Amino acid sequence: MTDGDLLPYITSVNVACGAHAGDLETIRRTVELAQTQGVGIGAHPSFPDREGFGRRAMTLPPNDVVATVAAQIEVVAGVARDAGVRLQHVKPHGALYNQAVADHALAAAIGEAVRRVDPALIVVALAGSPLVTVLLDLGLRVAQEAFIDRGYSSGGTLMPRSRPGALITDPAMAAERAVLLATEHVVSTEGGETITVEADTLCIHGDTPRAAALAKAVRQALNQAGVAVSRLDAFL
Repeated sequence: MTDGDLLPYITSVNVACGAHAGDLETIRRTVELAQTQGVGIGAHPSFPDREGFGRRAMTLPPNDVVATVAAQIEVVAGVARDAGVRLQHVKPHGALYNQAVADHALAAAIGEAVRRVDPALIVVALAGSPLVTVLLDLGLRVAQEAFIDRGYSSGGTLMPRSRPGALITDPAMAAERAVLLATEHVVSTEGGETITVEADTLCIHGDTPRAAALAKAVRQALNQAGVAVSRLDAFL
């Protein structure tokens, strides 16, 4: 699968900044593809962890987090500027994202990095989490996010990828979840409960098996349900 397979079905894309994946050439190519299709461009910073694809837990001093996240955002922002488009948003990746959901100091470091680069950027954060509160308290715009292709725990966090059911790869199931999240603001958990999730944006991971098929099924289902799908900067 390539980025081009996903882009026809999405409105905003998260571009790896080089710390966990990607390089200048792939960033430029992705930005150019997104630009041609009117897709909003976001930086996808992570812990410096190419070996673990940014999914290994790490502990860094807050100043180091600010420095690495700001530098990664600047890379994608610079490529976007060169292409004549503006960076729309920032979404932390992997362990950086998951740890910041509950770690206020880490969340604040991410927010400070965004403010250093451009305080007008939208930051994507797990819906209903303390990360959202920290970012809002810093005066940032926040897109609250739900996940179509990941299992939820009863507490509203994502299941560890090592657990059965953590990944959703069936397009029909993904489409049903997306419609329920968009219209009824609910999702089922691993224990069979139904929890409320008020989200502005829905995520599909590009490395989920059958990601393009999931995205196509989700977009079609949302259209059929009468859900208007827009770029983040169109309504936030």
